[in-house]
Amino acid sequence: MVRQREFDVEKALDAAMQLFWEKGYEATSLSDLTSAMGIQRPSIYSTFGDKKELFEAALRRYTSVHAAGIRAKLQHHPSVKEAFRRFFEGWVEEEYAGKGNRGCFCINTMVELAPHDAKFEILTREHEMYLAAIFQEMLEKGMRSGELQTGVDAKALAQTLVVSLIGLTVMMKARPERSFVDHTVEVMLSLIK
Repeated sequence: MVRQREFDVEKALDAAMQLFWEKGYEATSLSDLTSAMGIQRPSIYSTFGDKKELFEAALRRYTSVHAAGIRAKLQHHPSVKEAFRRFFEGWVEEEYAGKGNRGCFCINTMVELAPHDAKFEILTREHEMYLAAIFQEMLEKGMRSGELQTGVDAKALAQTLVVSLIGLTVMMKARPERSFVDHTVEVMLSLIK
């Protein structure tokens, strides 16, 4: 007879995700994980595999939730320009209002692991491309509706917005002057014509 798990797998994975997001892969120990997840090492290994596999599962969960959240925020407004404005300005507000400076879990992974681990290079690149596809979809929607100028390369513009978002996210960890960030966002938004 197979023994039933005595813990909530999703809740444990969310706890691991939060810990990895805060501390990074290298700085997170198995003891940290067992404490945060409320389970013992054998349960981690039997459910998720080793630490790296658990990190991968946590990153996949994060990227899925993160992308869905961005899509929902953008689709909430009938105006594409307004959707992007509210998304970027809202993101800046959230960053300055936040108590920590964890940044983005995926971007942190891009910096910590992707340069020397092909799997995480691919996973972080996939997330970048997925975000670019979400942005491109919105830009093309605006072109079809006549709100945005046609003839613009929506794919290139979407990728530019993703690169800008990544750069701002990294920079926000150092809490730059608010006016610097606000001006940067204004220039980014001016690209959406």
